[in-house]
Amino acid sequence: MISNNMRMTGFASGMDIGQMVNDLMEAERQPLQKMKQDQLWLTQQRDAYREANAKMSEFESMFLNMRMSSTYNSTKATSSSDAISVSARSDADEANYQVDVNQLATAAVNIGGADLDLESEVGEDYAGDHTFYTYDENGEELPHTLTLEADDTIEDALSKINEASDGAVRAFYNESSNQVFVERTETGEFNEDGAEIGFDDNTIFTDMFNLDEANEQGGQNAEFTYNGAELTSRDNTYELNGATLQFHQTTDQAATISIEQDIDGAVEEITNFVDKYNELIEYMNEKTNEPRNRDYPPLTDEQRRAMSESEIELWEEQSQSGELRGDGILRGAISGMRSAWYESVDNEDSEFSSIYEIGITTISAVNTPQNDQGKLEIDEQELRRALEEDSEGVYRMLSSRADDESRGVLSRVKDSLDNSMDRITDRAGRATQTDHQYTMGRELMNMTDRMANFERRMQQVEERYWDQFNRMERAMQEANNQYAQMQSAMGGMGGMM
Repeated sequence: MISNNMRMTGFASGMDIGQMVNDLMEAERQPLQKMKQDQLWLTQQRDAYREANAKMSEFESMFLNMRMSSTYNSTKATSSSDAISVSARSDADEANYQVDVNQLATAAVNIGGADLDLESEVGEDYAGDHTFYTYDENGEELPHTLTLEADDTIEDALSKINEASDGAVRAFYNESSNQVFVERTETGEFNEDGAEIGFDDNTIFTDMFNLDEANEQGGQNAEFTYNGAELTSRDNTYELNGATLQFHQTTDQAATISIEQDIDGAVEEITNFVDKYNELIEYMNEKTNEPRNRDYPPLTDEQRRAMSESEIELWEEQSQSGELRGDGILRGAISGMRSAWYESVDNEDSEFSSIYEIGITTISAVNTPQNDQGKLEIDEQELRRALEEDSEGVYRMLSSRADDESRGVLSRVKDSLDNSMDRITDRAGRATQTDHQYTMGRELMNMTDRMANFERRMQQVEERYWDQFNRMERAMQEANNQYAQMQSAMGGMGGMM
């Protein structure tokens, strides 16, 4: 082979050898451009698959709520007074009742007057154990031991009260009023016979903090009436027949609490789900019906360098069309989910066995745009009627996870969707996977190898062209030299004559 620095430049022949080789190699490399475009097209298809999978995954995330009974059997709880807020479990019975709050629950607090320096040490006088008491829900006395070192600061001592009581009591010092506050962290009355927080005499509580059990305030239960019946609670929250009441203040008159089935919430959830399904169907119809513009293949780097930004943008808008046209996986997903929606369910003890019976139907095919075919529509009045009559039956028909004929419609739709997503992942992989882990990645790797082999062959072809032209140049140079010698010899003979 002739190395680059030994290549002849056309001195003997007068030809531009470099340009001739470049022109020849440009023709030789035409298949490589087609290979690059094919690889770019496959990359675009892979990315289009991944986009489709992301759309499916976004839709799949909605199945969690749709397969919960609370979505269909939810309740709505209201209170006529701001003094009481209310929430209800999905299984709460429908009811209306009157609640009157006479007293709020409060936590016990004891306040002692003391002029303290939080950074000063407790000293030897208070080093050692100090006992204080709280009471459990059964009224049993619970002793707590506060252990102090002489070099502990007063701030340390206050902090250790919380630790010693396992969080039952907290303490702090208000410097602006020179007062120590020691209080229960729970509201309510635990000790009917006296203070909620007790202290031994001659301790840091009585001597330094000046606390006296007789000065304790609070520690009372909430007192309220439910439909006239008197009730109490240690805190301001009370659970009653599936409903949770939260007391915020006392009432001047009884508040009306209402618990009723939340049909609006169920209709909204189902409607949002169907709308999301329709978005997915429209997207997949669009991708599978989108025309491919073969006159606009993907641009290689060389082609991009020769174009303006606006030209590139217009070109790519055309070249990215039809990446998944007629794709079998997406068409299979549309067909599979559509079939799942239409299947009948063995829904024992309920009149609902198909989506048609609860007001969900397929959009009429007459005059329907191609991308809208397969979408669903909801008759809200019929859906409300079904939920009012038998919300549990609607739930089972749609969301049962059984593995027999009673498997719900949405469970079957999800089965079909998951299968399609798995097929796409096998084909196009995920962004976190390496190329050898999925089909298209391996195809892209093979294309890269073929292009590398082709480039090596092109180097050999280019060397061959240079070798041929170099030999031609040498031959012509030799001929020119011979001709010059002959001319010189003939000229010398002329001078002798």
